[in-house]
Amino acid sequence: MADDATTKVLLVCLGNICRSPMAEAVLAHQAKARGVRDRLVVDSAGTAAYHAGEPPDRRTVQTCKTNGVAISHRARKVRAADFGEFDYILCMDEGNLDDLNRVKPAGARAHVALFGSYSSQAGDRIIEDPYYGGTDGFRTNFAQLTR
Repeated sequence: MADDATTKVLLVCLGNICRSPMAEAVLAHQAKARGVRDRLVVDSAGTAAYHAGEPPDRRTVQTCKTNGVAISHRARKVRAADFGEFDYILCMDEGNLDDLNRVKPAGARAHVALFGSYSSQAGDRIIEDPYYGGTDGFRTNFAQLTR
């Protein structure tokens, strides 16, 4: 577990190859830019294991690279232990939120919420899955996650 000065955040989407690894990379990048990276532990996972062990989608990697954000991750599924290890588990959409709340163990310490609920822009509440679309969806996700 992290010490009192460290916050642990797990970002979650469905397969952990598009939105959540991008969110992980963006959050780590923003924390570094603000000089607080050493006080933040950030990881990402999926509610499903479809892509376990795979790197992020090439469009996620390209979008991050285009915006100067380093990304390095291997997909994994959310574990029951995550609910005790992380302070926040932030997901991308209502389906992920429902799935997480369904498997959240009683007495879990993690606060489970939508990542977009921390944005001041109403349109950012849901981070839509860009997987079946073109690169525009990934650029939209990046803008939302950055805000």
